[in-house]
Amino acid sequence: MDDPISALREAIDSGDPGRVADCFTDDYTAVFPLRPADGFTGSDRVRDSWALIFRAMPGLRARVLRRATSGPELWSEWEMTVGGGSDDRPVLGGPVVMTVREGRIDWARFYLGPVAHAAPAGGRPTGTGPG
Repeated sequence: MDDPISALREAIDSGDPGRVADCFTDDYTAVFPLRPADGFTGSDRVRDSWALIFRAMPGLRARVLRRATSGPELWSEWEMTVGGGSDDRPVLGGPVVMTVREGRIDWARFYLGPVAHAAPAGGRPTGTGPG
């Protein structure tokens, strides 16, 4: 795996939780600073989590808006959409900081969250991501 960020984006676009899990080491550690209780260890948990995500959001597509690399550390900004059309609105977005070992992601801090969309005239903003 030469480019772990591109490999992860392609795996997410495939909709295959096993392919997503293959982007991570067996001892991978996930950290969610905004939701600390959601943290976990292990690529098996990655597979299980992405299976739930793909069921909840069929047609999920990922886009990497920006990225930077410094040795084994990768910084990236992600946007995820559902639907497959050209007018898809993002449902999730935010930065992810990762480290890589032997071409696979072995640690990450996820700041991804639901994207709130502008309110229709006179209405309230809506979040289209998972609750």
